[in-house]
Amino acid sequence: MNEVAQHALRVTRAATASRSRDLAPDCRGLNFYDIDHGMRSLLPLYMDASLLTHLEPHLSELGQLSGGRLGELADTANRHEPELHHRDRLGRDEEWLEFHPAYREMEELAYGRFGMHAMTNRPGVLGWPEKMPAIAKYAFHYLFSQAEFGLLCPVNLTDSSSDLVHRFGTEELKSRYLDKLWSQDTSQLLKCSQFMTEKAGGSDIGRSDLIAVREGSHWRLWGEKWFCSNVDADLAVLLARPEGGAEGSRGLGLFLMPKVLEDGTRNGYRIRRLKDKLGSKSMASGEIVFEGALAYCLGDLDQGLKQMLVMVNSSRISHLTRAAGMMRRCLNEALVAVRHRNAFGRTVIDHPLMRRQLMKLMVPTEQALSAMLYAASVSGDSSEQATNLLRLLTPIFKYRACRDNVPVATGAMEARGGNGYIEDWPNARLVRDAHLGLIWEGTSNINALDAIQRAVAKKRAHEALREDLARRIEEASLPGEFRKNLSSAVEQAIRFAEEVAGAPEHERFIREAASQLYHVTTATLLATEGRQLGVVGGDARRLLLSRFVLEHRLQQRAASSLSAAAWEEEAITLLLSESPVSLEVAERLVQA
Repeated sequence: MNEVAQHALRVTRAATASRSRDLAPDCRGLNFYDIDHGMRSLLPLYMDASLLTHLEPHLSELGQLSGGRLGELADTANRHEPELHHRDRLGRDEEWLEFHPAYREMEELAYGRFGMHAMTNRPGVLGWPEKMPAIAKYAFHYLFSQAEFGLLCPVNLTDSSSDLVHRFGTEELKSRYLDKLWSQDTSQLLKCSQFMTEKAGGSDIGRSDLIAVREGSHWRLWGEKWFCSNVDADLAVLLARPEGGAEGSRGLGLFLMPKVLEDGTRNGYRIRRLKDKLGSKSMASGEIVFEGALAYCLGDLDQGLKQMLVMVNSSRISHLTRAAGMMRRCLNEALVAVRHRNAFGRTVIDHPLMRRQLMKLMVPTEQALSAMLYAASVSGDSSEQATNLLRLLTPIFKYRACRDNVPVATGAMEARGGNGYIEDWPNARLVRDAHLGLIWEGTSNINALDAIQRAVAKKRAHEALREDLARRIEEASLPGEFRKNLSSAVEQAIRFAEEVAGAPEHERFIREAASQLYHVTTATLLATEGRQLGVVGGDARRLLLSRFVLEHRLQQRAASSLSAAAWEEEAITLLLSESPVSLEVAERLVQA
C-alpha cells in the first residue's frame, strides 16, 4: 500500500467514526429518574409512602421520556418556534398561532398523559383516588424541566390560574370553566395564562394603566400588556385598574378574560407580535392590545394584587423547581462529559481542578433539590407556622436557586468544552433557558426585597424559620462541633436579616441577607437529611454537602486557610463516587 493510500485510510467513514468515539456523549438515552440518587433517596422522607409507591412507575416513565422522546421533542420545538398569523385564509382578522407538531406532542404528555396541571386540583389523575399534595406535582415538574423548560410555564399557569378561579370566581365562572381547566382531554382542555407586565411598570405593578370599564355584569378592558407568555391561551388572568380607581397597586382589580366569547366569536383583543426571546423559544410570548375585551372580575375589586400574589407565590415555587431540575440536568451532563473524556494522560474527572469545579455544580444543585422538596411539603400545610414559613421561603428560594442555575449551566457547558457551545448538544439551550428564571415572577432584586422588607420586616416570618431550623437541628442529633457551627450560622443569618430589614439605609445588603437565609436553610436541610438517611443505613453524603455550604457559600472558612480545607479531598472523592457514604465516615469528615 502506497503512502497516499495509507493517508486515505485516515479519512474514511470508518476512521471518522472511530475517532468520534473519543467525544464524550451526552445524557440521551438515560432515565433521568433512575439516575437521580438524590431525588430517589429524599422522596421517602417528604412524600407519603403509599403515594410514592403508586407514583414511582409514573416518575420512572417520565424520567425515561425526559432522556428520550421528550428530549427529542423539546429540541425540535425549540428549533421550530411558534409563528403568528394575523389573518386567516378568508382574510378575517382572526390571528392564530402555528405550533410545530413536536410542541403539541409535548402538550399531550404534560396535560394529557401526566395531568401535571390537574393533579393537585382534582382526584383521579394517574389513577390516584384523591387530590395529590403539591410535592407530587413538583416531582413531575422537576423531571420534565430536565428536558423542556418553556412548556412548564403554560402548565403552571393553567394550574395556578384555575386556583384563582376556584378561590375568587363566582359560582357561574367556576361551573363554566373549572372542569375544562382541569381536563386531561386536550381537545376539551382550556389552557390559561397570566398577563401582568406593562411598558411603564415592569416590576412596579402599581404603575399599570390597563383600564377596566364596567358594563353590566362584566367589564371591558382598554390598553396594552407588554410581555404575555402563553399568549394564545384560552383564558387569561390579569390586573387592570377599574375606571376611576385609586392610583397605585391598591387600585388594581383581578380579572379573568376568555379568548372566545360564549357566542363563539373572538374577544376584543389582538396579539400584536411575538417576542423574539433569548430562550424558552418553544413557548409563545407576545404583546397584547385590548380593544374593549370582555372580562370578569375575580374577588374584590380593591384586592386584585393581593389575590394575584397567591398565584405568583405558587409560580415562584414552580421556578425553583425548574431551576432545580435544570441544574440536575447540567450536573449530569458535566459528569457524563468528564467521565468519558481524557486529557493530558488521564480521565478529565481525575484532574483536581476539574473535581473542584464539579463541586461548584453539585453543591447548588443539591441545595435546590432540598429547597424544592421542603417548600413543596410546607405548601400543603395551612397552619400559621407553615404560612409564615412559606411567606419567606418562596422569595428566597426562587431568588437564589434561579441565580445559581446560571453559573451551573455555564459551568456544565465549560466542562464539555467546545461542543458545549454548539447547538447540536444540550448545553447551549440550558444556558439560555437558565436566564429566564431571573426575570419571571420577579427579578432577583424584587424577590430579595419581598423577602427582607416584607416577609421579615412586616410579617416577622424569620421567627418561624428560626424555630423550624432549630427544631430540625435538635431532632437530628448532629455531631457536636458541627451542630454548634450550623446553629451559629443560622442565628447569624437570622440576626443579619433582621438588622437589614430594620433600616431603609441598609437596602444595599438585602440580597446578601436573602442569600444567607437560603444557605443556612439548605445547609440545615442537607445536614438533617443526610443524618436521617445515614441512620437507616442509606447514604449520608448530604452531611458532607452541608459542610461545603457552610464553608464555601457562607464563607465560614478563610480562602487562604489550606489546613482548614484538608478534609475536602476525601469528601470530594466520596461525593463524585456513586457509592453510598456511611454515616460514620460522614460524621467524621464534617468535624475533621
